[in-house]
Amino acid sequence: MQDTITVKSVTKVIGLESVDSTQNLAKDLALSGEPEGTLVLACRQTAGRGRYDRTFDSGEGGVYFTLILRPNKPAACNASLSVRVGKVVAKTLTELFGLKTKIKEPNDVLAWDENARKWKKICGILIETSAGESADHWVLVGVGVNVNNRLPAGLKETAVSVKSLVGQEVLKEIFLEELLNNFWKDYAYWLLSYR
Repeated sequence: MQDTITVKSVTKVIGLESVDSTQNLAKDLALSGEPEGTLVLACRQTAGRGRYDRTFDSGEGGVYFTLILRPNKPAACNASLSVRVGKVVAKTLTELFGLKTKIKEPNDVLAWDENARKWKKICGILIETSAGESADHWVLVGVGVNVNNRLPAGLKETAVSVKSLVGQEVLKEIFLEELLNNFWKDYAYWLLSYR
């Protein structure tokens, strides 16, 4: 018997000009019962964060979002999500902009900067989950991608944006749409792989 793949999609968008962290707001929403597919999206974050509460610079022009998921899977399965999301981001950056990318496990995407002749961080990922196996179990997929945003001088040696690599501003809306399309397809297979 062949499995049927059901590809989900975003069901609700909460778009904000500015927020401290999309992850913080999404967590509050998940705790209050917001359904799977809710996307918290911000033009900029004033206190974006990564793993171990590291800061993530989130100036205007980047793509910053957190997606609420409610997979009916054991919590142990969630560990593989970060790398999977990273691969989806890398694939999308390569397909749309021709960038050479690779994953720095468990939660970064790097892009090759030809001028500097080195790999630099272009995306950070933060996965957070609720504890336990209850019916209201949630997973937050936080993604921050340097697209058209200007990077602080202190980060230029280690980070890079799509704009700086391709030499012009790109349409971040098209990138976000394609990234989410690719994510939902991969998520459908991920759900099947842990049945």
